[in-house]
Amino acid sequence: MVKIISLHPRKLIPLSIILLILFLFPIFAPAYQIFLLSYALLLAITALGYNLLFGKTGLLSFGHAAYFGLGAYVPGFLTTYTNIRSLEVWLILSICVSALFGILIGYICVRYTKIHFALLTLAFSMMFYSLLFKFYSITRGDDGLHVAIADILGLSMSHLSKDAYIAGPLYYAILAIFLVLTGVGWIIYNSPFGKTLEAIGNNSARVEFLGVPAKRYKWYAFIISAIYGGIAGALFAILSGHVSPTALHWIFSGEIVFMCILGGTKFFLGPIIGALLFTYLKTYAITFTIYWQIVFGSILIFLVLLLPKGIVGEAITLLKKVITGGGDKI
Repeated sequence: MVKIISLHPRKLIPLSIILLILFLFPIFAPAYQIFLLSYALLLAITALGYNLLFGKTGLLSFGHAAYFGLGAYVPGFLTTYTNIRSLEVWLILSICVSALFGILIGYICVRYTKIHFALLTLAFSMMFYSLLFKFYSITRGDDGLHVAIADILGLSMSHLSKDAYIAGPLYYAILAIFLVLTGVGWIIYNSPFGKTLEAIGNNSARVEFLGVPAKRYKWYAFIISAIYGGIAGALFAILSGHVSPTALHWIFSGEIVFMCILGGTKFFLGPIIGALLFTYLKTYAITFTIYWQIVFGSILIFLVLLLPKGIVGEAITLLKKVITGGGDKI
């Protein structure tokens, strides 16, 4: 049976406060902060899906920017070559595209493990990057494609200014999608399927010996993570109003890995917290210094050496020493 979130006040009260802050955020926050939080939430979607493959199954992919980018190009192509402006249609098609490529590429990649798997995913990602960069007549190359203001729930938003659009309907659409996918992710993480993935990550050979088709389960995890990335990519294109091949670059794939490690790969909230922290750390690091990569590299070294469980993991470990009866999953 799927593990359901406990309604114990100890968990319900903090969750309610966080949800209240998220819903009221546009009321007291400036437009730029709303944009930044929206961006952080869609990155959290990406990291949450990716960690199903990385944290649960133990497969390190350096190519998941491909599905983020492919999902992002769907609104770009539809804006440029059609009159379709529906956010819902854009998302459905982004899911279809990312799922299709996740099925095809995942089928090939999951036959390999460790460094071979990582390099193969990187190769596919760079292949997509090169194609989108070179086919200028279709993709506009490095100039990218414009993404129009989307209609939401059948209502036209073209009369709104960009700031009003982001701070109002688009922010709440991204928040709603984030909450739904977080709930779905929680169910997947704590379902028999999720537990099987965790067992595969711990010892794939033993799981196969028990009669479980480990490669098939890895393939399913790959597809789900690709779909999460595609949805996040579409939201990114809609939020930024533009998409270019940089969305598929391998550097972004590395950043997704960084988010998961930053928060903690063995805990459900780890990738979400990691994505939020990553967004704000990167934004303000860039503001203060042009050497922000050094700052991030130092943080990563610090985490690997002193906080191997990530921020969430180490926080839970600390709380366990103070409060008895705590679980190991949040």
